[in-house]
Amino acid sequence: MEPVTLRTDRLVLSIPTEADVDEITSACQDPEVPRWTPIPSPYSRADAEAFVEKVARWWDDGSEAVWAVRIDGALAGMVGLHQIAGHHTGGNAELGYWSVVRFRGQGVMTEAARAVVDWGFAELGLARIGWRATVGNIPSARTARTLGFRYEGMLRQGLTGPRGRDDGWMAALLASDDRTPVEWPVLAG
Repeated sequence: MEPVTLRTDRLVLSIPTEADVDEITSACQDPEVPRWTPIPSPYSRADAEAFVEKVARWWDDGSEAVWAVRIDGALAGMVGLHQIAGHHTGGNAELGYWSVVRFRGQGVMTEAARAVVDWGFAELGLARIGWRATVGNIPSARTARTLGFRYEGMLRQGLTGPRGRDDGWMAALLASDDRTPVEWPVLAG
C-alpha cells in the first residue's frame, strides 16, 4: 500500500518520517502515553527511529496504516488502523491513537480519527473498525464514542503490552452504522 496523506480543516495526516523522530521521542516522555499504549517505557530516540521504520514497512505490506497528526507542522499525535485484514473484501482493522499533551482537549484526535475511519471504510472497503483501550482510559473512550463507536464490553486481562496484561474495553463501528454517538455504560454519569 502506498502511504496516503489525509487533510481536514486544520490537520494534515501523513506518514511519520525521520524528521519527526525528535518530536515523537519528546511526546512519548509524557507518562500518559506509555500508561495507555503499548510503547516502550522509558522511550528512547532509538525507539522512535525504529517506530518510523516499522510504519514504513507496515504501509508497504498493507498490515497497518499509521499517520502522524500535524497542526501547522507540529506533531499533535499518531493515529492508525492496525491489524488490517481483508481490505477490499469487507475486512476489518483496529483504530488506535495517542496525542501530544499540549493538543489534548481540543478535538484534534476526534478530527484525525474521523478522517482515518472515513478513509478505512471508503478506500480500504472495511466492514468493521474495532477499538480497544485499557480500562480507565476515559479520554480515548470519549473520542471513540464521539466517532459513533458502539461499546461492546470488557476483555478481562485481554490487552497485553510491555507492562503485562490489562483489562480492556472494546467497541466497534460498522461501515453501515449511523455514527450518532450513543451512551456507553462505562462513560455514564
